[in-house]
Amino acid sequence: MTSREDELDQIKRIDLRMIGFELGFEVNDSKTSTGSTCMDHPGGDRIIIGLAPDGHYLWFSVRGTPGSGSAIDLWQQHRGGNLGSVRRDLRAFLGAAGYVPSGTPPLSPKASQQSRMLPNLRPVERDILGVQARYAGFRPLGPHHSYLCDTRGIPPEILAQPQFHARIRVNASGDAVFPHFDDSGLCGYETKGDGFQSFSKGGRKGIWCSVPDRQDLRAVISESAIDAISYGVVSGHNRTRFLSFSGGMNDQQPRLLQQAMSKMQEGSVIVAAVDNDEAGDGYIRTLRGLFDQLGRDDLTFLEDRPSFIGADWNDDLRGRRSGSPQPHGGGRPEP
Repeated sequence: MTSREDELDQIKRIDLRMIGFELGFEVNDSKTSTGSTCMDHPGGDRIIIGLAPDGHYLWFSVRGTPGSGSAIDLWQQHRGGNLGSVRRDLRAFLGAAGYVPSGTPPLSPKASQQSRMLPNLRPVERDILGVQARYAGFRPLGPHHSYLCDTRGIPPEILAQPQFHARIRVNASGDAVFPHFDDSGLCGYETKGDGFQSFSKGGRKGIWCSVPDRQDLRAVISESAIDAISYGVVSGHNRTRFLSFSGGMNDQQPRLLQQAMSKMQEGSVIVAAVDNDEAGDGYIRTLRGLFDQLGRDDLTFLEDRPSFIGADWNDDLRGRRSGSPQPHGGGRPEP
């Protein structure tokens, strides 16, 4: 690379959170993870910052002024200027990173001080960072959701429980959004509404999971988040962790599910609450195999499926609410 290209490459490697501080942004800890940092501006802008595998930092707008890109794009959006003036301005940050060209303007004390307290970001793919930014822009679940409550029969008071409320959001169309997680954090989300369901473009399936608690003594694994929550309505939700894989497991989901099983404390029960159909039979075999590989004699594996052939746990819940309840076994040991 020429010296100019080298400098541009170095600029794209500047920790964008430092630039965010300089521009007046502050870290939003409640919406920050190991794979991305959420920053808010007093003017109303919110951005998500992440580190790509090639070492370049990226940002996406969540609300306020739309935009995305590198350090150059963020600086231009808030301070203006052409590429040449932006390069001159950003040399202060190159100096802070140990790359010291001549004529470097000083970095503000605030940005310099706060940047030293930042944890390292885990690299994430650009598409995944975009997924995280879109998800961060969805609004929290309200006290009543017409699709989940009226169509799917889930009581509002269940959705209001902390273990579920924080793991469901609502998009601009009013659809319910369920986040998926893997080792890097949020990696995708499934969207469900009346006659509509989809998975996030650019994302990948991980595991949807209710907010875990150290006191949990039961882990319920279902094919969908709605089925998992429905099972919680039918069988109880106290001290229970609910998980789903959104049907049709990919290559990484078995490992993530086994990892989730391994995190349960001594004496816990793993419940395979899948559909009562042929696909459910296959999921039972898979989940049982993952459980056996753990070698945890202190855990118990149970199978629990709706009584009617072809039914899932949301079918069971809605049947009960309509006055035609289906028998519920409460969890029978796998032979």
